[in-house]
Amino acid sequence: MPENYTDPSGNTEQFRAFVHTPEGAAPDVAPSRLPLIVGAAVVVLVVAVVAWLALS
Repeated sequence: MPENYTDPSGNTEQFRAFVHTPEGAAPDVAPSRLPLIVGAAVVVLVVAVVAWLALS
């Protein structure tokens, strides 16, 4: 820790300001579904190739 660190629990006013300060929350962004879709397409393709090879 840096030497100039001020403990927010040192007094009530500093602690309340510390508690009510947001931590820079990340925006709520839904994760991309592209890897899931690509993975499902690859699985379907592999199953189709295996079925084609087994039936021929």
